[in-house]
Order: sequence, then structure tokens, then C-alpha cells
Amino acid sequence: MSLTPTYQPIIPRLKRESMLQMVKKGVRIDGRGFEDYRRIEIELNPVPKAEGSALVRLGNTMVMTGVKIELGEPYRDRPNEGVMQVHAEFVPLASPGFEPGPPDENAIETARVIDRCLREPRAIALDKLVIIPGRKVWIVFNDVYLLDFDGNVVDAGMLATMAALHTACLPSITGIDGDNVFIDKSKCSGRLPLNTSVVTVSIAKIGGYLLVDPCLDEEVVADAKITFGIDRDGRIVGIQKTGMSGFTQRELEDAVKLALKKSRELLELLEKVLKEAK
Repeated sequence: MSLTPTYQPIIPRLKRESMLQMVKKGVRIDGRGFEDYRRIEIELNPVPKAEGSALVRLGNTMVMTGVKIELGEPYRDRPNEGVMQVHAEFVPLASPGFEPGPPDENAIETARVIDRCLREPRAIALDKLVIIPGRKVWIVFNDVYLLDFDGNVVDAGMLATMAALHTACLPSITGIDGDNVFIDKSKCSGRLPLNTSVVTVSIAKIGGYLLVDPCLDEEVVADAKITFGIDRDGRIVGIQKTGMSGFTQRELEDAVKLALKKSRELLELLEKVLKEAK
């Protein structure tokens, strides 16, 4: 289950006005600069039984991604490609406003943003996941779980997803007999083939100011929020805008420049964590 508009936390008018006045003075509620991310921690392989996994703490927001790789059939219109599926779940323990049940529109939206940002630049080399063309391929299940909620789920989820995909291993194929493929999940035949890395950068607009990595209180009072998916080559591979207000052309240009700048920092952090784990 995820957060629906009904469960949005209520910010007292006095606190809302106080936050807006702070922003106008160049100060955020938690003391960060407008371009600063909260502290980021990335833990690799917290779930040993998954083919790959990662836990990301972004301030008080905590997201875990697990990757499972199974045998299956390709899509009929893509017989020479493996399959990728992204799901997201906001578990009840993450926030008092979350309830048990199927994912709502917010969890679905999070999964779709991550899915789009992976699919557009072909981050996963799906063409290398074919075992028997048109019949048997690897299916990559990427499951994102929100465990603690304090805003900016997408950026945390994208980092956790990318870290988990980088650690994911393909099960070993022990034999093929016709359409029957025999595998040994206890053995790894190699890393999941990836073409690039992708991160997202979310920016909130509050009173005409652009704030990177909004916490929950900032998301609630924001006029609008925009998220950019950016790959390792600096290409924008996805954009998602939420909120009732819009962005002027100048604000959008500034947001793009800011997102490109911060994406490099996130990618460097991801690469550092992966390198240290080798």
C-alpha cells in the first residue's frame, strides 16, 4: 500500500508559512542548502537469497530493492529479448498513513518512473538474456520496497534499484534439452549484463525556489515537483512532473542544469560503493 492524497500529512498553516519564509531567506527546514542531498548510505546485498539487492537510506527515507531472475517466455513482439518487470510497494511500517493492501497510484507511479528510466536507455542488456530465441529467456523482477518514509522515494528507489542490478547474478544453466532449460540457482554464471547506470534527481519548487531532494514536509508544501532520470552519459532518459503549479521556461532550464550537476554526484557515489565492494 502507498500514500494516497487522503493520507497526506497535514501541515499547520503557521508551520507552512514558517517554511516558506525560511526558504525565502535561503534556509531549509533541516538546515541544508537548496542544492544539497540528505546523507546517503548504500548497503549492498542485504538479502542473500535474492539474485541481487540493495538498501538505501536517504536521510530518514529508507528503500530496499530486491532482484529475482527466473526462467520464462519472451513477449511475442520481442522474441529476442529478455523481460524486465518493476514493482513497488509502500509497506505499512513505513508510515502511519500506509495501510495493508494492493499498491495504490503512488506506488504504481514510483514503479513506472523507475521502469521508464531503465527501459529508455536500455540500462539492462535484454538482448543478452535470451537462452532459446522466442522460447526461453531470463525474466528480471525488480521489486522496490519503501521501509521508512520521509519524502523523495523515487531517488532513493532508483539508487537502490541500480545498486541491486549491479550486484545481480545470473543463475547457472546446467543443461538444455529441447525447450527444457535446467538451472542451478546456487551457482552464478556471471553478472546481470548492463549497458549503463541511471539515477534520478527530484527537485521541488517552493515559492519560486528550486530545492533538491525534498523531505516529506517540503513535498507537502511544494507548488510542484519534477524528477529527471539521467544516465551515465548525461542523457535525460525520463521526466516526471507532479503538483498543481507549473514551471516557467527559466525555472525548467535551471532545474535541468541542477539535475545534471547532481546526477554526476549520485553516479560517482554509486560507482564508489560498487568499487569498494569488489
